[in-house]
Amino acid sequence: MKLKSVFDPEFSAYGKVVNGYDFAPLLQALKETTEKPADSVVYVPSDAALEALPIFEELSDAFYGGMPIQLGYCNGSNVKLNCLEYHRDTELDIIADQTVFLVAPLQKVKGGVLDTSAVQAFAAPAGTAVQLYETTLHYTPCNAPGKNGFRVAVVLPRGTNTQKPSIPIKNDEDKLLWARNKWLIAHPDSPAAKRGAFVGLTGENLTLA
Repeated sequence: MKLKSVFDPEFSAYGKVVNGYDFAPLLQALKETTEKPADSVVYVPSDAALEALPIFEELSDAFYGGMPIQLGYCNGSNVKLNCLEYHRDTELDIIADQTVFLVAPLQKVKGGVLDTSAVQAFAAPAGTAVQLYETTLHYTPCNAPGKNGFRVAVVLPRGTNTQKPSIPIKNDEDKLLWARNKWLIAHPDSPAAKRGAFVGLTGENLTLA
């Protein structure tokens, strides 16, 4: 798989690099106060210490236009695609350690099925803030080549990725709902598939060396 950059023109279909905010205190706190497992990934939707920083209110008021948000993190080490997810809104990822996003267009999903040949890889350097659009399939970040893990602050509307609501299945998309504001498509080889997630990724379970 060819590795591109979030600064390349091709990334504009999936998101954009966000400028104009001072993320330095957030990134410092992320490095100093959050764990980074060496052989797994930890995701915390909402972290009280990070949300106490001034940038939290600034992002809620300006970037999200006054919407209630949560600020958490996704840290660890990962080299597999495993799944793709999407939300009903944009996601903002602030990168403490260089990482790689595996993304694909939601528009190519048909009946919950997507071939992994549609997935592209984009590297994001440390200090970058990356917006992922609502129509961008994504999942856990991956290690950058030669790197031993990552720390990424994750901003989403309040409640996202928390307990799944109980709903009747009325259409194909309802089968993908895995958590609150989180629709998930799993590869059959993924841990999520073994836990009952909808299996809709066909082809190779992509791996970054």
